[in-house]
Amino acid sequence: MVISNKPLKFIIALLIAFLPVLGFSNEPVASTQIQTETTALTKETASKSTDEKSEVKAKILEVIGHHVLDGHDFSLFADEEAGVHYGFSLPIILWDNGVQFFSSSKFKHGESVAENNGNYYVLHHEKIYKTDASGTLLGDEHHPTNVKPIDLSITKGVLTIMVVALLMFLLFTSLAKSYAKNGGISSGFGRLFEPIVIYIRDEIAIPNIGEKHYKRYMSYLLTIFFFVWFLNIFGLTPLGINVTGNIAITFGLAVITFVITNITANKNYWGHIFWMPGVPLPMKIILAPIELLGVFIKPFSLMIRLYANIFAGHIVLMSLIGLMFIFKNWLGSSLSFLLSFAISTIEILVALLQAYIFTMLSALYFGSAVEEHHHEEAH
Repeated sequence: MVISNKPLKFIIALLIAFLPVLGFSNEPVASTQIQTETTALTKETASKSTDEKSEVKAKILEVIGHHVLDGHDFSLFADEEAGVHYGFSLPIILWDNGVQFFSSSKFKHGESVAENNGNYYVLHHEKIYKTDASGTLLGDEHHPTNVKPIDLSITKGVLTIMVVALLMFLLFTSLAKSYAKNGGISSGFGRLFEPIVIYIRDEIAIPNIGEKHYKRYMSYLLTIFFFVWFLNIFGLTPLGINVTGNIAITFGLAVITFVITNITANKNYWGHIFWMPGVPLPMKIILAPIELLGVFIKPFSLMIRLYANIFAGHIVLMSLIGLMFIFKNWLGSSLSFLLSFAISTIEILVALLQAYIFTMLSALYFGSAVEEHHHEEAH
């Protein structure tokens, strides 16, 4: 049987022509639907990713704020999912129509209203405000207008200061007793700090104050050096301690240096401030207010230098650690870890350096206060 080629070719061509219509007539619609679903899914994923990153950033900022600010309880760490905080409470001491004394556990980390003797208080951003039983805060969220009682509480920073003071007392008392017991030879753990004591005496106190007067200031210089150094070291631990990064603490230390300098100053010191010798009369009148201003600028520089260096170091270190949780990949997190480790090493040196600078500048101020009158100047 013979089949003509022309009809066969016509049928094949017809099938090929209608094949896209029969087989893929609905494909554009399906492809569009898939593309639309893919785009929606991508947008939803991107939105979730953005929200997650914003939430992580907000959490990091909260942790940094909790670390650098003082606290009314001592939290070692917390399980946010379970809502459990591990640490211990501290005593709250308020002056509000008499002394109000209770535990910080009543605040439940700022989530509850604390009641004591019929008075109600809330803890908001580590500040205590007086409220009603509902705990309502008036005014702006960040700046409530509620009455703030005088807060004399034992905060985390105050507790750390007490611990450091007790540690220094035990350490250097044992060192002093070992000198008397062993005929001027130190013994015990305190002997590790003997070279530092000698260095402060020979390289800071005597050169800047002089052989005649340096012994009057040695107790303060040794105390301030080890006090600032130990507090700086405590601040590098994961306990969330930032005492020397608190401007109120550095202000108090600077005020002590200011008071000692001006109380022990001789008449030559005040003479150089109010009536500088060896200069013409008009210049004396001009220089007097400038020199008087310098009396206050010196302790102010002490306060700002210590506060700014320690506070900035904590912010940078905590920010680098927080980047690990933002990147969430091996490259970014590894770089953040290496930078955090490097900054931590530098901060150990900064802790010692800031104690040295504070002690050195205090010795310089003391030396200028007791400097003897030079006959060459008068001549």
